[in-house]
Amino acid sequence: MHIFLLVLILLSSILLIGVVLLQNPKGGSGLTSGIASLGTVQNLGVRRTGDFLSKTTAILAGIVMVLCFIVQFTLPSRQSSIDTRESILQKELPSAPAPAGNAVPQPAPEKTAE
Repeated sequence: MHIFLLVLILLSSILLIGVVLLQNPKGGSGLTSGIASLGTVQNLGVRRTGDFLSKTTAILAGIVMVLCFIVQFTLPSRQSSIDTRESILQKELPSAPAPAGNAVPQPAPEKTAE
């Protein structure tokens, strides 16, 4: 179920990107003006094409938000996998033999001013 919802979110997001790119920007030279030359003016009109794209954007954005909210509750349980795995920090390192001699360097003696 979780994977299915993630695929729906992905498809909705791709459609949302496409619809947003088709919208008419504030400058007035968006793809909706180019769509008018493709013959959609007879069916929808330029004004109605913009309204359709705006409504589609709002609907797709709502779908993406609702699906993201629902996916949060369908996350698979990770409790069993956390209990069985052991962290690298929890593993004990093999004890290494102590090095021969004094391993900690001694500070150099301070020279006094003569």
